Amino acid sequence: MLTYNDLVKPSVLEQPIYQPGRPIELVALEFGLTPNEVIKLASNENPLGGSPKALEAAKETLASIAYYPENDCYFLREKLARIRNLVPEQLIFGAGSNEIIQMLGHAFIEPGIDVIMGKSAFISYKLFTLLFGGNAIEVPLIDYTHDLKGMAKAITSNTKLVFLPSPNNPTGTWNEEIDIFNFIHEMPDHIIFVYDEAYVEYINNPPDLKPLIAAGKKIICLRTFSKIYGLAGFRVGYGYGNVELIDLLNRVRPPFNVSSIAQTAALAALDDNEYIEKCRVFNQLGMKQLEEGLTSLGYEVIPSRANFLLVRFQNSDNLYQYLQAKGVIVRPLKGYDLEGHLRISVGTEEQNYRVLSILDEYENKRMTE
Repeated sequence: MLTYNDLVKPSVLEQPIYQPGRPIELVALEFGLTPNEVIKLASNENPLGGSPKALEAAKETLASIAYYPENDCYFLREKLARIRNLVPEQLIFGAGSNEIIQMLGHAFIEPGIDVIMGKSAFISYKLFTLLFGGNAIEVPLIDYTHDLKGMAKAITSNTKLVFLPSPNNPTGTWNEEIDIFNFIHEMPDHIIFVYDEAYVEYINNPPDLKPLIAAGKKIICLRTFSKIYGLAGFRVGYGYGNVELIDLLNRVRPPFNVSSIAQTAALAALDDNEYIEKCRVFNQLGMKQLEEGLTSLGYEVIPSRANFLLVRFQNSDNLYQYLQAKGVIVRPLKGYDLEGHLRISVGTEEQNYRVLSILDEYENKRMTE
């Protein structure tokens, strides 16, 4: 009898699987803890929770949940276009910006096509490239930062997409605006530049690529409501670029791909400016607290402009398990070619203090053994 493995496309059997941060409930169950005893600092979520305006609006949407969502995110598109100084046709929406990366794969990646990315960049770039049969060309980072010169050298006539996240997940590092602009200006005409701005709201005066898009450069920028807006559970993100590019992506976009609740929540979150500024300041203070505490314990901390820190540890595997047993979930990074490192998301002041205290306890225990 044939098995499913006999019927599936052979490439699927070789396809890596995305490994998310572990959920609170499973860690609690494994280590004999209650969920209230566990804190999750693994997935770069907003420790203050979702935008209050977004949550209130989402509750009101429940009454109409029997109806399909608006297929084109009309109201969210119109509002974002006004805020971002774009025309509505320049915007596309997805179930998180991750889905828009998948749309790019559907539209542009096929067997034999090269896609360039950093070796320790967001893993979805590689996963979707492989899923559609493309060649993932991974350029090593320099000092944990994307090597734009190295990426430029990797471009050939076979290259179609180049991914650059800045700040980068999972390193938190960034590329300067002048270097990004120079890279784009020197980019061949057959390249589509994918600029991932998932953490842009945490940056003061971030690079603005809209003038380059208006000048005809082949660029799509990706953003999400999962980070500073605190709406990761609703799954809503967006991309913006040239109208012709967005039209092509809409041809491969699944219908009704963003739920009505997610659209309503995102729409309301755009008005919650006071809360967003509060989260930005809160994150800066939390980053300072964690960075100073980790450095005082002797750990190497990589400078970050996001809402997490990449930290180098001895025996990171043991430490990862030790933290879980104490009710703290962080993120191991073997899949990112960063063995020996853990990524720690910024939590509340109390949560940050707790992880630092556990690390201090771990070091004292290690020194006496």
